[in-house]
Amino acid sequence: MPYRPSRRDLLVSAAAFAAMPRVARAAGEYDVAIVGAGAAGLAAAHKIKAAGRRAIVLEAAGGPGGRIASAPRVSGAIYDKGANRFSAPEQNPLVRLARAERLTVYGPPVGKRLYIGDREARDNEYDDFTAALGRTSRTIAAVAELGRDVPASRVLPDIGDWKGTVSFALGPLPHGKELDEISTVDLSRLEERYDDVMIRQGTNALITAIAKPLELETNTIVQRIDMTNRSRVELESNRGTVSARAVIVTVSTGVLAANRIRFSPALPASVMDAINKLSLGTRERAVFELPGNPFRFNADERVIFKTEDTRSVMFTMRPGGSDLVYADFGGAFGRELSAAGDAAVADFIAKFVREHFSGGKKVEIGKVDVARWSREPYVLGGTSAAAPGAGGSRRVLMQPVQERLFFAGEAAHETLWGTVAGAAFSGERAAELALRHLTASEKPAPAPARESARKRR
Repeated sequence: MPYRPSRRDLLVSAAAFAAMPRVARAAGEYDVAIVGAGAAGLAAAHKIKAAGRRAIVLEAAGGPGGRIASAPRVSGAIYDKGANRFSAPEQNPLVRLARAERLTVYGPPVGKRLYIGDREARDNEYDDFTAALGRTSRTIAAVAELGRDVPASRVLPDIGDWKGTVSFALGPLPHGKELDEISTVDLSRLEERYDDVMIRQGTNALITAIAKPLELETNTIVQRIDMTNRSRVELESNRGTVSARAVIVTVSTGVLAANRIRFSPALPASVMDAINKLSLGTRERAVFELPGNPFRFNADERVIFKTEDTRSVMFTMRPGGSDLVYADFGGAFGRELSAAGDAAVADFIAKFVREHFSGGKKVEIGKVDVARWSREPYVLGGTSAAAPGAGGSRRVLMQPVQERLFFAGEAAHETLWGTVAGAAFSGERAAELALRHLTASEKPAPAPARESARKRR
């Protein structure tokens, strides 16, 4: 029987966060300060802790997780507002920590089911879609290989009536942007992922377990990072000032571009340009229930639909074996639908269910909850995608600033950007750089060279 976390589970986890010991902020106490407790921040903190160094994680929200977050429904069911699939499981530090905590890691169904109208696609239609998708991906990669960093929409091959569905699958669905907003170079570098895993106990249990051994301050909004002192970095927040020898910033490019954190001295122009060109797309999630599994889907199956354009949605049916359905939508249509309000989202979802699953008959889907990451004040969007002409921006963001400021997060990974794995890997990379900086700064200065005998004569 699938695990179904209750409202009580979520409340117990929240209480556990609240009960975590708060650290005294003694000046000069920390080796590394980490801004943001998402996948990157948590992975970085574990890496630094394992090295015997002391790190503090400062999180603006009421709990850790970032874009990995859960919430309760009126029915008591718990749903994931954001990421709930984890790629590269054999290397992903979050999956490694989940296994160490004896959480159950399992593989959901691979791929997606395709619907055309009110029926599932036939074998030849699956083949046609797969061929169109593969041809488009190869064309984008070939153009990027030639050094042409242009909007991906400009290089689409002739794929007939699959253009809308392929464009949705490559742009708004995974990245929250239309293909004319995404760099061919950036898109071509993204690794394909076939080995995603999920956590049986849910993402809330994962984040609770990972965050527990760390020194974590929630509801702490970092407002200024001062690096004018050569030996220390001062982080000013709504709850006081923290001092550390190095800092890792893992907040989203949306937050950075909005200047929610001021830097002194100001960040180099090249870094700010990279941040602005790695803007976040719009990818939202509507959640509803279909009690009793009326359409006989397996747990965690994902369904996409053949459409004429990108005004579409992907359903994740019965996540974790529950009666829930996740409806993910994004891009220009996502912004439009989200802005129209909850009632408009609910009407769209109900119509979609009638058209594709119930033969036009009305289906009771209950209350629709909408997770709007574009309105989350400490996120301000979905995930990053480089603008055309800015395919090298991630490398800029991955470089240290003044040797003691390091950026991490999904935007700071070249081949797994937009993923939890990419964020976690970038957090570990930033931690390694910070540790090297600490070691180098502790070495005694070399003694001045003696004047040579010849020079004395």
